[in-house]
Formats: sequence, C-alpha cells, structure tokens
Amino acid sequence: MKLPSILFAGVAALTLSACATAQAMTETAPSSEQADALKAFPAATAGQARHVVNLPSRSDEDALKVELILGKTQTVDCNRQFFGGRLETRTAEGWGYDYYVLPALGNAASTLMACPPGSERQAFVTTQEQPLIRYNSRLPVVVYAPSDVEVRYRVWRAGETQTAR
Repeated sequence: MKLPSILFAGVAALTLSACATAQAMTETAPSSEQADALKAFPAATAGQARHVVNLPSRSDEDALKVELILGKTQTVDCNRQFFGGRLETRTAEGWGYDYYVLPALGNAASTLMACPPGSERQAFVTTQEQPLIRYNSRLPVVVYAPSDVEVRYRVWRAGETQTAR
C-alpha cells in the first residue's frame, strides 16, 4: 500500500538528523568572558549544579535544534529504563533569557520483561522528556539539575524543506 504523498512530504519535512552528541560542562571556574555571559543567570541552589553549554557559531543556526538529555549512569538489564522528572523553562529576571531547571529526578521506572542472566550492564538512563530547543550561539544554554544528574546534549539539523501536495 502506498502512503499518500502529502503524508510522505510532511514526514520528510519534519525529519531531523543527528549531528553530534556531547556532554554539558558542569560549571567550575568560568573565564571572564563566560562569567559575563552567566551573570544573567542565578547561582545554583543547594543540591543543584549549573551546567553550561556554549554552542559554536554556525551560519545555519535556524536549521539547528539542541536536544537536552538529562540522566545518570547506572546498572540496567534488558528492560527499557527511564526516570521521571519534568524540565522547566524559566526566564532570567530583568534579562529575558531562558534557562532550564530539573527540580528533582523522579523515580526510576522500567518495562518488566524477563531478562536472561548476565544481561546487566552500565548505561546512561535518561528522563523521558528530552526537549528540542532553539540553537543560539550568542547565549549559553544553562541547565540546573540535581548534583548527581549528568546533562548531555545533541545537535539536530533539519532536512530540506518539502512542499505538501
């Protein structure tokens, strides 16, 4: 059975391809230039860490998105594992810049398949929500998360624009 061409064009227009995966830097001692860019953002609260992603300048930033991936490495088996937790978007008062906060990592959950013996391994387990945000090299992407949570990101590139028929 053939899919209608309008459906195919719509799916093709929305398809994004992964460009890179990286880990956000947990803030240590920022350079003076980085400190200037971060003064708009609040300091991390107790039990939280501030993670900063400085994106390189690109000529095609409108065609790019950043996927935020939060989680931690733990022992898993053959089941699909994930954490609860909702990433909140907040705005720096007086500046208008968005930043992201994971107030707490929710409980771990998984599917309940019977796994063969020896299927245990170390893996990065993420929250279910992994938002795509605008690529903007002029501002850092700032994420606040519990101290034991790792922040990773991936850059996505949009495919060619298609016409629906």
